[in-house]
Amino acid sequence: MESKEQQLMELLGLTARSLTHLTASMTSMSFELLRSNDEVTKAAGRRMIDRMATISSGLDEHWRLIGELTGVHVGHEQIETVQEIQQQLPPRLPPN
Repeated sequence: MESKEQQLMELLGLTARSLTHLTASMTSMSFELLRSNDEVTKAAGRRMIDRMATISSGLDEHWRLIGELTGVHVGHEQIETVQEIQQQLPPRLPPN
């Protein structure tokens, strides 16, 4: 069985990877908003891109610290990003 420290490092890595994917997806959507003919929508897209850039720089720090903890340094550009998210219905919960 893995030690608690190894499990925590793995959890940190998975969390940072998920946040990186989320940031990439939102940034991609924001660029799509810039293609709109509506000026309010374009402005919202520009603001969101600025916000995502700030979040992304924070994630770079996460990845640096994770690299120090694990001894495996992974550059932000090496993180596989999600190209397409397929919408699926959530699993049905059994009735109470």
